[in-house]
Parts: sequence; C-alpha cells; structure tokens
Amino acid sequence: MSETEIRSTGRPRSAEKDAAILQAALELLASHGYTRMSLAQVAAAAQVSKSTIHLRWKTKADLVTAALGAARMVGAPATSGEVRGDLVAILEHFAETVARVRGMPLIGTCLAEEAHTPELLDLLRERTVLPRRELLRDVLERAQDRGEVRVDVDLEAVVSALLGTFYADYMAGRGGHQGWAENAVDLVLSGLRPARG
Repeated sequence: MSETEIRSTGRPRSAEKDAAILQAALELLASHGYTRMSLAQVAAAAQVSKSTIHLRWKTKADLVTAALGAARMVGAPATSGEVRGDLVAILEHFAETVARVRGMPLIGTCLAEEAHTPELLDLLRERTVLPRRELLRDVLERAQDRGEVRVDVDLEAVVSALLGTFYADYMAGRGGHQGWAENAVDLVLSGLRPARG
C-alpha cells in the first residue's frame, strides 16, 4: 500500500519520518544554504521519497521554515516568573538556536529572496520570528500584572529593543560576546520600572 493510500485511510503519518526529514533539512540548510539545497537532497539524506516530503510540505520554503520552527522549540527554557531571568533565558536560547541553524545567513537569504519567493520570508516570520516575540511579550505582560513593569509602555517596541541588540551586535562584529543578553535585558528593564512612591 502506498503512503498516499495509507493516509487516505486515516492512519497517522510517521513521526520518525517527520523528524528525519526536518533534521535532514536543517543539516542541508547549514551545509548548502537555502538556494543550493534541494528537496531531492533532503529525501536522500532522510532516506525517504520526494513524494513523502510533498505529502507533508508543499514547497522547499514550507519545509525549511517548518524545520526552523521545530528547532526553535528544542530545549526552550521554561519560564520561572522572574522577569529578568526569564528574558535572559529566552534571549540566550534564541542566540543558541540562530547559531545552531546558521540563522543569520538564512535571514539574509529570506530578505534577498523576498521579491522572488515572498512566501519564504512570510513563513519564517510566522513560524520562528512571531512565536519568539510572543514568548518575550508574555513574560513582559506577566511582569506588568505583578507591577514590575510600567503599564504604559509599548511592549512590541520593548520586544524589538531586546531582540534588536542581537542583530546590531552581529552586524558590528560583536555577536555572541559574553553577557550580551544580561546587558540587553538590564538596559531595557531600567527604563520600564514603575516610578517609586
């Protein structure tokens, strides 16, 4: 029985194949880059057929961003309720994930391909950028509820300020320097504390 026939009868698809395909996609992305990797290469590395991949993901952009989305959650830190520690942990995990999947070159590719393959950047935002922003915003909203962060601040701007330090440091050749996440969080939080008295 073919995989198409199996799926049409309602049998769940193989989680092992899913994981193998996503891992192969990440490894080829890191070694070849988005433009030079192909679905045929992914199929060969994962030891599946191209049709198996197409049953799960419609395009290369769909597959790559799904793989990045899955990688984003590997080892994601649990929140503790302490605003500084939670923000630092999320930023450090973000930096580790970017390094693991060679995310900065991929971001450059997504931006360069925007005119020709706009769905690549759209899917990257949907599956990796926006969920990470939501994690940071949730921590800040809970801190507001506890009275630790002013209620009149634009939390989207705060999230951009926290993440923006990573990109700015990378472009300046300071990427990954010791204590960058703590410094970014302390700098941003210093302007968010409620006035005393």
